[in-house]
Amino acid sequence: MVQGFSREPGTHGPLTEVAPEGIRRITRWAAAIALGGFLFGFDTGVVSGALLYLKKDFGLNSFQQGSVVSVLLIGAVVGAASAGRLSDRLGRRRALGLIGLVFIVGTVIAAAAPGYAVLMAGRIVLGLSVGAASATVPVYLSEISPTKIRGRLLTMNQLMITVGILVAYLVNLLFASSEAWRAMFAVGVIPAVLMVAATLWFLPESPQWLVTHGQEDVARRSIAELTDEATADELIRRARQRIAAARETQKRNEEAGVQGPKPLLARAVRPALVVGLTLAAVQQFAGINTIIYYAPTIIQQTGLNASNSIFYSVFIGVINLVMTLVAIRLVDRVGRRPLVLVSLGLMAVSIFMLGLAFVVAMNSTLTLLFMVIYIAAFAGGLGPVFWTLIGELFPPSVRAEGSSVSTAVNWVSNFVVSLAFLPLAGVIGQGETFWIFAAICVLAFWFVSRYLPETQGRDPQQIQEGLQARFGHSPERRPTKTA
Repeated sequence: MVQGFSREPGTHGPLTEVAPEGIRRITRWAAAIALGGFLFGFDTGVVSGALLYLKKDFGLNSFQQGSVVSVLLIGAVVGAASAGRLSDRLGRRRALGLIGLVFIVGTVIAAAAPGYAVLMAGRIVLGLSVGAASATVPVYLSEISPTKIRGRLLTMNQLMITVGILVAYLVNLLFASSEAWRAMFAVGVIPAVLMVAATLWFLPESPQWLVTHGQEDVARRSIAELTDEATADELIRRARQRIAAARETQKRNEEAGVQGPKPLLARAVRPALVVGLTLAAVQQFAGINTIIYYAPTIIQQTGLNASNSIFYSVFIGVINLVMTLVAIRLVDRVGRRPLVLVSLGLMAVSIFMLGLAFVVAMNSTLTLLFMVIYIAAFAGGLGPVFWTLIGELFPPSVRAEGSSVSTAVNWVSNFVVSLAFLPLAGVIGQGETFWIFAAICVLAFWFVSRYLPETQGRDPQQIQEGLQARFGHSPERRPTKTA
Protein backbone atom coordinates (compact mmCIF):
# COMPACT_ATOMS: atom_id res chain seq x y z
CA MET A 1 0.00 0.00 0.00
CA VAL A 2 1.29 3.45 -0.88
CA GLN A 3 1.90 5.44 2.28
CA GLY A 4 0.58 8.96 2.77
CA PHE A 5 2.80 12.00 2.76
CA SER A 6 2.61 15.65 3.74
CA ARG A 7 1.53 18.46 1.48
CA GLU A 8 4.59 20.44 2.61
CA PRO A 9 7.70 18.25 2.40
CA GLY A 10 10.32 19.35 4.89
CA THR A 11 7.74 21.12 7.00
CA HIS A 12 6.16 18.26 8.87
CA GLY A 13 8.91 15.92 7.77
CA PRO A 14 8.90 13.71 4.72
CA LEU A 15 5.81 11.64 5.55
CA THR A 16 2.59 11.89 7.48
CA GLU A 17 2.24 8.11 7.73
CA VAL A 18 5.11 5.65 8.01
CA ALA A 19 5.11 1.92 8.78
CA PRO A 20 5.89 1.03 12.42
CA GLU A 21 9.44 -0.07 11.62
CA GLY A 22 10.02 3.22 9.82
CA ILE A 23 8.72 5.13 12.82
CA ARG A 24 11.13 3.23 15.06
CA ARG A 25 14.04 4.07 12.76
CA ILE A 26 13.09 7.74 12.67
CA THR A 27 12.77 7.76 16.46
CA ARG A 28 16.27 6.30 16.80
CA TRP A 29 17.58 8.96 14.44
CA ALA A 30 15.81 11.62 16.47
CA ALA A 31 17.40 10.32 19.69
CA ALA A 32 20.85 10.52 18.10
CA ILE A 33 20.21 14.02 16.76
CA ALA A 34 18.94 15.07 20.19
CA LEU A 35 22.34 14.20 21.70
CA GLY A 36 22.97 17.83 20.82
CA GLY A 37 20.22 18.69 23.30
CA PHE A 38 21.78 16.36 25.88
CA LEU A 39 25.09 18.20 25.61
CA PHE A 40 23.23 21.51 25.80
CA GLY A 41 21.71 20.37 29.12
CA PHE A 42 24.86 18.77 30.49
CA ASP A 43 27.19 21.68 29.83
CA THR A 44 24.73 24.25 31.18
CA GLY A 45 23.90 22.13 34.24
CA VAL A 46 27.28 20.70 35.27
CA VAL A 47 28.63 24.13 36.17
CA SER A 48 26.10 24.40 39.04
CA GLY A 49 27.98 21.79 41.08
CA ALA A 50 31.48 22.51 39.78
CA LEU A 51 31.08 26.16 40.79
CA LEU A 52 30.90 25.25 44.47
CA TYR A 53 34.45 23.90 44.33
CA LEU A 54 36.28 25.71 41.56
CA LYS A 55 35.44 29.06 43.17
CA LYS A 56 37.64 28.00 46.10
CA ASP A 57 40.46 26.69 43.90
CA PHE A 58 40.57 29.89 41.82
CA GLY A 59 39.46 32.32 44.56
CA LEU A 60 36.52 33.70 42.56
CA ASN A 61 34.36 36.59 43.73
CA SER A 62 30.61 36.75 43.04
CA PHE A 63 31.05 38.52 39.69
CA GLN A 64 33.63 35.99 38.53
CA GLN A 65 31.37 33.12 39.59
CA GLY A 66 28.56 34.63 37.54
CA SER A 67 30.89 35.12 34.58
CA VAL A 68 31.97 31.45 34.61
CA VAL A 69 28.31 30.57 34.18
CA SER A 70 27.33 33.32 31.79
CA VAL A 71 30.37 33.40 29.49
CA LEU A 72 29.14 30.15 27.96
CA LEU A 73 26.09 32.09 26.91
CA ILE A 74 28.15 34.64 24.96
CA GLY A 75 29.51 31.80 22.86
CA ALA A 76 26.02 30.35 22.61
CA VAL A 77 24.65 33.58 21.12
CA VAL A 78 27.32 33.51 18.40
CA GLY A 79 26.86 29.79 17.80
CA ALA A 80 23.08 30.07 17.55
CA ALA A 81 23.20 33.10 15.26
CA SER A 82 25.55 31.36 12.82
CA ALA A 83 23.96 27.89 12.98
CA GLY A 84 21.32 28.58 10.31
CA ARG A 85 23.89 29.51 7.66
CA LEU A 86 26.17 26.66 8.74
CA SER A 87 23.51 23.95 8.47
CA ASP A 88 22.17 25.38 5.21
CA ARG A 89 25.66 25.28 3.71
CA LEU A 90 27.05 21.99 5.09
CA GLY A 91 23.83 20.07 5.61
CA ARG A 92 22.18 19.19 8.91
CA ARG A 93 24.19 16.01 9.46
CA ARG A 94 27.65 17.41 8.83
CA ALA A 95 26.87 20.56 10.80
CA LEU A 96 25.87 18.43 13.78
CA GLY A 97 29.11 16.45 13.50
CA LEU A 98 31.15 19.65 13.46
CA ILE A 99 29.26 20.89 16.51
CA GLY A 100 30.18 17.65 18.31
CA LEU A 101 33.87 18.21 17.59
CA VAL A 102 33.65 21.71 19.06
CA PHE A 103 31.99 20.22 22.15
CA ILE A 104 34.98 17.92 22.61
CA VAL A 105 37.52 20.75 22.26
CA GLY A 106 35.68 23.01 24.70
CA THR A 107 35.29 20.24 27.27
CA VAL A 108 39.01 19.41 27.20
CA ILE A 109 39.97 23.07 27.64
CA ALA A 110 37.58 23.58 30.57
CA ALA A 111 38.54 20.34 32.35
CA ALA A 112 42.28 21.05 32.05
CA ALA A 113 42.11 24.80 32.82
CA PRO A 114 44.98 25.93 35.07
CA GLY A 115 43.20 29.15 36.02
CA TYR A 116 40.25 31.46 35.61
CA ALA A 117 41.20 32.84 32.16
CA VAL A 118 41.62 29.45 30.48
CA LEU A 119 38.43 28.18 32.12
CA MET A 120 36.60 31.15 30.63
CA ALA A 121 38.04 30.33 27.19
CA GLY A 122 36.87 26.73 27.48
CA ARG A 123 33.39 27.84 28.50
CA ILE A 124 33.20 30.18 25.48
CA VAL A 125 34.11 27.33 23.12
CA LEU A 126 31.50 25.14 24.80
CA GLY A 127 29.04 27.98 24.34
CA LEU A 128 29.63 28.05 20.58
CA SER A 129 28.69 24.39 20.34
CA VAL A 130 25.78 24.63 22.78
CA GLY A 131 24.25 27.55 20.88
CA ALA A 132 24.77 25.95 17.48
CA ALA A 133 23.24 22.68 18.69
CA SER A 134 20.22 24.43 20.18
CA ALA A 135 19.43 26.03 16.81
CA THR A 136 20.32 23.07 14.57
CA VAL A 137 18.64 20.21 16.42
CA PRO A 138 15.03 21.53 16.18
CA VAL A 139 15.37 22.15 12.43
CA TYR A 140 16.93 18.73 11.82
CA LEU A 141 14.22 17.03 13.89
CA SER A 142 11.50 18.98 12.10
CA GLU A 143 12.75 17.82 8.71
CA ILE A 144 12.71 14.11 9.54
CA SER A 145 9.45 14.10 11.59
CA PRO A 146 6.16 12.63 10.32
CA THR A 147 3.19 14.83 11.15
CA LYS A 148 1.61 12.29 13.49
CA ILE A 149 4.58 12.35 15.89
CA ARG A 150 6.03 15.76 15.01
CA GLY A 151 5.32 17.24 18.43
CA ARG A 152 6.85 14.28 20.24
CA LEU A 153 10.02 14.27 18.17
CA LEU A 154 10.47 18.02 18.43
CA THR A 155 10.03 17.88 22.22
CA MET A 156 12.66 15.13 22.31
CA ASN A 157 15.17 17.97 22.13
CA GLN A 158 13.91 19.35 25.44
CA LEU A 159 13.72 15.83 26.87
CA MET A 160 17.40 15.31 26.12
CA ILE A 161 18.20 18.73 27.56
CA THR A 162 16.54 17.70 30.82
CA VAL A 163 18.27 14.30 30.75
CA GLY A 164 21.56 16.15 30.26
CA ILE A 165 20.83 18.42 33.23
CA LEU A 166 19.90 15.45 35.43
CA VAL A 167 23.02 13.53 34.42
CA ALA A 168 25.06 16.66 35.16
CA TYR A 169 23.56 16.82 38.66
CA LEU A 170 24.28 13.10 39.20
CA VAL A 171 27.85 13.55 37.99
CA ASN A 172 28.21 16.49 40.37
CA LEU A 173 26.92 14.31 43.20
CA LEU A 174 29.31 11.49 42.25
CA PHE A 175 32.35 13.74 42.45
CA ALA A 176 31.15 16.01 45.29
CA SER A 177 32.95 14.14 48.06
CA SER A 178 36.30 14.46 46.24
CA GLU A 179 35.51 18.02 45.05
CA ALA A 180 36.75 16.88 41.60
CA TRP A 181 35.20 19.63 39.48
CA ARG A 182 37.54 18.85 36.56
CA ALA A 183 36.12 15.33 36.35
CA MET A 184 32.61 16.81 36.38
CA PHE A 185 33.41 18.75 33.20
CA ALA A 186 35.38 15.89 31.58
CA VAL A 187 32.43 13.46 31.54
CA GLY A 188 30.91 15.62 28.78
CA VAL A 189 33.42 14.19 26.27
CA ILE A 190 31.55 10.86 26.19
CA PRO A 191 28.22 12.04 24.68
CA ALA A 192 30.10 14.41 22.36
CA VAL A 193 32.06 11.50 20.89
CA LEU A 194 28.84 9.50 20.50
CA MET A 195 27.23 12.37 18.61
CA VAL A 196 30.16 12.70 16.21
CA ALA A 197 30.10 8.92 15.63
CA ALA A 198 26.35 9.05 14.91
CA THR A 199 26.83 11.69 12.21
CA LEU A 200 29.58 9.62 10.59
CA TRP A 201 27.93 6.18 10.56
CA PHE A 202 24.28 6.31 11.55
CA LEU A 203 22.31 9.45 10.72
CA PRO A 204 20.90 10.26 7.27
CA GLU A 205 20.94 13.74 5.81
CA SER A 206 17.67 15.66 5.88
CA PRO A 207 15.77 14.85 2.65
CA GLN A 208 14.59 18.46 2.58
CA TRP A 209 18.19 19.72 2.49
CA LEU A 210 19.18 17.15 -0.13
CA VAL A 211 16.37 18.15 -2.51
CA THR A 212 17.08 21.84 -1.99
CA HIS A 213 20.72 21.26 -2.94
CA GLY A 214 20.03 19.19 -6.03
CA GLN A 215 20.73 15.74 -4.54
CA GLU A 216 17.36 14.29 -5.43
CA ASP A 217 18.60 10.74 -6.04
CA VAL A 218 20.09 10.52 -2.55
CA ALA A 219 16.89 11.94 -1.04
CA ARG A 220 14.75 9.51 -3.05
CA ARG A 221 16.74 6.50 -1.78
CA SER A 222 16.52 7.74 1.80
CA ILE A 223 12.73 8.18 1.62
CA ALA A 224 12.18 4.91 -0.26
CA GLU A 225 13.86 3.02 2.59
CA LEU A 226 10.98 4.13 4.81
CA THR A 227 8.13 3.76 2.28
CA ASP A 228 8.32 2.75 -1.38
CA GLU A 229 9.62 4.06 -4.70
CA ALA A 230 6.29 5.50 -5.86
CA THR A 231 5.86 7.52 -2.68
CA ALA A 232 9.45 8.73 -2.85
CA ASP A 233 9.03 9.88 -6.45
CA GLU A 234 5.82 11.75 -5.67
CA LEU A 235 7.37 13.39 -2.61
CA ILE A 236 10.40 14.55 -4.59
CA ARG A 237 8.08 16.02 -7.23
CA ARG A 238 6.16 17.98 -4.60
CA ALA A 239 9.40 19.06 -2.96
CA ARG A 240 10.55 20.52 -6.29
CA GLN A 241 7.30 22.46 -6.57
CA ARG A 242 7.64 23.87 -3.06
CA ILE A 243 11.28 24.85 -3.60
CA ALA A 244 10.40 26.51 -6.92
CA ALA A 245 7.63 28.47 -5.19
CA ALA A 246 10.02 29.54 -2.42
CA ARG A 247 12.60 30.72 -4.98
CA GLU A 248 9.92 32.65 -6.82
CA THR A 249 8.94 34.36 -3.58
CA GLN A 250 12.59 35.17 -2.90
CA LYS A 251 12.94 36.62 -6.40
CA ARG A 252 9.91 38.86 -5.83
CA ASN A 253 11.35 39.98 -2.51
CA GLU A 254 14.68 40.84 -4.11
CA GLU A 255 12.93 42.81 -6.84
CA ALA A 256 11.07 44.69 -4.11
CA GLY A 257 14.34 45.41 -2.30
CA VAL A 258 13.83 42.84 0.48
CA GLN A 259 17.24 41.15 0.66
CA GLY A 260 19.65 39.66 3.20
CA PRO A 261 18.05 39.10 6.59
CA LYS A 262 14.99 41.17 5.65
CA PRO A 263 12.76 38.24 4.58
CA LEU A 264 12.27 37.63 8.31
CA LEU A 265 10.87 41.18 8.51
CA ALA A 266 8.43 40.73 5.64
CA ARG A 267 4.83 41.44 6.57
CA ALA A 268 3.80 37.80 6.17
CA VAL A 269 6.60 36.55 8.44
CA ARG A 270 6.56 39.34 11.05
CA PRO A 271 3.91 37.77 13.37
CA ALA A 272 5.89 34.52 13.54
CA LEU A 273 9.04 36.52 14.27
CA VAL A 274 7.38 38.53 17.06
CA VAL A 275 5.94 35.42 18.72
CA GLY A 276 9.15 33.42 18.29
CA LEU A 277 11.40 36.15 19.71
CA THR A 278 9.03 36.93 22.58
CA LEU A 279 8.75 33.29 23.63
CA ALA A 280 12.54 32.97 23.33
CA ALA A 281 13.04 35.89 25.73
CA VAL A 282 10.26 34.85 28.12
CA GLN A 283 11.63 31.33 28.48
CA GLN A 284 14.71 32.87 30.11
CA PHE A 285 13.37 36.03 31.77
CA ALA A 286 10.84 33.85 33.62
CA GLY A 287 13.85 32.74 35.69
CA ILE A 288 14.31 29.07 34.81
CA ASN A 289 18.08 29.07 34.49
CA THR A 290 18.61 30.89 37.77
CA ILE A 291 17.26 27.64 39.24
CA ILE A 292 19.15 25.29 36.89
CA TYR A 293 22.52 27.06 37.20
CA TYR A 294 22.33 28.11 40.84
CA ALA A 295 20.14 25.39 42.42
CA PRO A 296 22.90 24.15 44.76
CA THR A 297 23.89 27.73 45.62
CA ILE A 298 20.25 28.71 46.33
CA ILE A 299 19.63 25.63 48.46
CA GLN A 300 22.93 26.17 50.29
CA GLN A 301 21.65 29.60 51.33
CA THR A 302 18.74 27.94 53.15
CA GLY A 303 21.25 26.42 55.58
CA LEU A 304 22.33 23.14 53.95
CA ASN A 305 25.99 22.33 53.23
CA ALA A 306 27.43 22.00 49.71
CA SER A 307 27.13 18.20 49.44
CA ASN A 308 23.52 18.20 50.66
CA SER A 309 22.73 21.07 48.29
CA ILE A 310 23.96 19.05 45.32
CA PHE A 311 22.01 16.01 46.58
CA TYR A 312 18.74 17.93 46.79
CA SER A 313 19.34 19.57 43.40
CA VAL A 314 19.17 16.05 41.92
CA PHE A 315 15.49 15.97 42.89
CA ILE A 316 14.98 19.10 40.84
CA GLY A 317 16.63 17.35 37.90
CA VAL A 318 14.38 14.31 38.31
CA ILE A 319 11.22 16.44 38.39
CA ASN A 320 12.47 18.31 35.33
CA LEU A 321 12.85 15.02 33.45
CA VAL A 322 9.57 13.46 34.60
CA MET A 323 7.48 16.50 33.70
CA THR A 324 9.16 16.78 30.31
CA LEU A 325 8.06 13.20 29.65
CA VAL A 326 4.53 14.23 30.64
CA ALA A 327 4.70 17.15 28.19
CA ILE A 328 5.85 14.82 25.41
CA ARG A 329 2.79 12.63 26.04
CA LEU A 330 0.45 15.64 25.99
CA VAL A 331 1.84 17.91 23.29
CA ASP A 332 0.23 16.00 20.39
CA ARG A 333 -2.98 15.41 22.34
CA VAL A 334 -3.74 18.59 24.29
CA GLY A 335 -1.97 21.01 21.97
CA ARG A 336 0.80 23.58 22.34
CA ARG A 337 -1.19 26.63 23.46
CA PRO A 338 -2.98 25.11 26.52
CA LEU A 339 0.28 23.62 27.80
CA VAL A 340 2.06 26.97 27.60
CA LEU A 341 -0.78 28.85 29.32
CA VAL A 342 -1.10 26.39 32.22
CA SER A 343 2.69 26.32 32.53
CA LEU A 344 3.02 30.10 32.79
CA GLY A 345 0.19 30.35 35.33
CA LEU A 346 1.74 27.78 37.65
CA MET A 347 5.22 29.25 37.18
CA ALA A 348 3.96 32.70 38.23
CA VAL A 349 2.40 31.38 41.44
CA SER A 350 5.26 29.07 42.43
CA ILE A 351 8.11 31.50 41.84
CA PHE A 352 6.18 34.21 43.71
CA MET A 353 5.94 31.80 46.64
CA LEU A 354 9.64 30.95 46.29
CA GLY A 355 10.40 34.64 46.61
CA LEU A 356 8.15 34.86 49.67
CA ALA A 357 9.97 31.88 51.20
CA PHE A 358 13.20 33.88 51.14
CA VAL A 359 11.63 37.16 52.25
CA VAL A 360 10.01 35.68 55.37
CA ALA A 361 12.72 33.03 55.93
CA MET A 362 10.63 29.87 55.52
CA ASN A 363 12.37 26.57 56.21
CA SER A 364 14.43 24.76 53.56
CA THR A 365 11.71 22.13 52.95
CA LEU A 366 9.17 24.73 51.79
CA THR A 367 11.80 26.50 49.71
CA LEU A 368 12.68 23.26 47.96
CA LEU A 369 8.96 22.49 47.45
CA PHE A 370 8.34 25.80 45.66
CA MET A 371 11.43 25.25 43.50
CA VAL A 372 10.19 21.78 42.54
CA ILE A 373 6.69 23.07 41.64
CA TYR A 374 8.24 25.82 39.52
CA ILE A 375 10.50 23.36 37.68
CA ALA A 376 7.56 20.99 37.16
CA ALA A 377 5.43 23.79 35.69
CA PHE A 378 8.22 24.89 33.33
CA ALA A 379 9.14 21.36 32.23
CA GLY A 380 5.50 20.43 31.64
CA GLY A 381 4.86 23.31 29.25
CA LEU A 382 6.97 26.32 28.33
CA GLY A 383 10.27 24.42 28.38
CA PRO A 384 9.65 21.75 25.75
CA VAL A 385 6.84 23.48 23.85
CA PHE A 386 9.04 26.48 23.02
CA TRP A 387 11.38 24.22 21.04
CA THR A 388 8.40 22.64 19.31
CA LEU A 389 6.99 26.03 18.35
CA ILE A 390 10.17 27.43 16.80
CA GLY A 391 10.16 24.38 14.54
CA GLU A 392 6.56 25.17 13.51
CA LEU A 393 5.92 28.93 13.61
CA PHE A 394 8.15 30.03 10.73
CA PRO A 395 7.35 29.38 7.07
CA PRO A 396 9.56 26.68 5.51
CA SER A 397 11.53 29.18 3.40
CA VAL A 398 12.88 30.96 6.51
CA ARG A 399 12.67 28.17 9.09
CA ALA A 400 16.43 27.71 9.62
CA GLU A 401 16.99 31.49 9.89
CA GLY A 402 13.94 31.99 12.11
CA SER A 403 15.02 29.19 14.43
CA SER A 404 18.55 30.59 14.49
CA VAL A 405 17.46 34.13 15.38
CA SER A 406 14.98 32.94 18.02
CA THR A 407 17.59 30.71 19.60
CA ALA A 408 20.12 33.56 19.60
CA VAL A 409 17.62 35.77 21.44
CA ASN A 410 17.02 32.91 23.88
CA TRP A 411 20.73 32.77 24.64
CA VAL A 412 21.10 36.55 24.92
CA SER A 413 18.27 36.54 27.44
CA ASN A 414 19.87 33.61 29.23
CA PHE A 415 23.15 35.55 29.42
CA VAL A 416 21.54 38.67 30.83
CA VAL A 417 19.55 36.79 33.49
CA SER A 418 22.36 34.48 34.61
CA LEU A 419 24.94 37.27 34.82
CA ALA A 420 22.61 39.67 36.63
CA PHE A 421 20.94 37.23 39.04
CA LEU A 422 23.52 37.05 41.84
CA PRO A 423 24.43 40.77 41.80
CA LEU A 424 20.74 41.79 41.59
CA ALA A 425 19.82 39.42 44.41
CA GLY A 426 22.61 40.95 46.47
CA VAL A 427 21.19 44.45 45.96
CA ILE A 428 17.41 44.01 46.27
CA GLY A 429 17.25 40.56 47.86
CA GLN A 430 16.86 37.05 46.44
CA GLY A 431 13.14 36.87 47.20
CA GLU A 432 12.42 40.21 45.55
CA THR A 433 14.34 39.07 42.46
CA PHE A 434 12.09 36.03 42.18
CA TRP A 435 9.08 38.35 42.35
CA ILE A 436 10.34 40.12 39.21
CA PHE A 437 10.33 36.74 37.45
CA ALA A 438 6.76 36.16 38.68
CA ALA A 439 5.64 39.45 37.13
CA ILE A 440 7.25 38.47 33.82
CA CYS A 441 5.32 35.17 33.89
CA VAL A 442 2.05 37.10 34.32
CA LEU A 443 2.84 39.38 31.36
CA ALA A 444 3.83 36.37 29.27
CA PHE A 445 0.52 34.67 30.10
CA TRP A 446 -1.32 37.66 28.63
CA PHE A 447 0.89 37.71 25.51
CA VAL A 448 0.41 34.00 24.79
CA SER A 449 -3.35 34.16 25.34
CA ARG A 450 -3.54 37.09 22.89
CA TYR A 451 -1.05 36.25 20.14
CA LEU A 452 -0.16 32.53 20.04
CA PRO A 453 -2.39 30.36 17.83
CA GLU A 454 -2.61 26.60 18.16
CA THR A 455 -0.20 24.82 15.81
CA GLN A 456 -1.04 21.19 16.59
CA GLY A 457 -1.92 19.24 13.45
CA ARG A 458 -1.89 22.34 11.23
CA ASP A 459 0.06 22.81 8.04
CA PRO A 460 2.30 25.86 7.53
CA GLN A 461 -0.35 27.84 5.65
CA GLN A 462 -2.90 27.33 8.43
CA ILE A 463 -0.34 28.34 11.06
CA GLN A 464 0.49 31.53 9.18
CA GLU A 465 -3.21 32.34 8.77
CA GLY A 466 -3.71 31.86 12.51
CA LEU A 467 -0.83 34.21 13.29
CA GLN A 468 -2.07 36.85 10.87
CA ALA A 469 -5.56 36.71 12.39
CA ARG A 470 -4.27 37.14 15.94
CA PHE A 471 -2.22 40.16 14.89
CA GLY A 472 -5.24 41.64 13.11
CA HIS A 473 -3.74 41.30 9.63
CA SER A 474 -5.85 40.40 6.64
CA PRO A 475 -4.48 37.34 4.82
CA GLU A 476 -2.32 38.08 1.82
CA ARG A 477 -3.70 37.02 -1.52
CA ARG A 478 -1.89 34.02 -2.88
CA PRO A 479 -0.88 34.24 -6.56
CA THR A 480 -3.09 32.28 -8.93
CA LYS A 481 -1.29 29.30 -10.43
CA THR A 482 -1.13 29.09 -14.18
CA ALA A 483 -0.78 25.98 -16.21
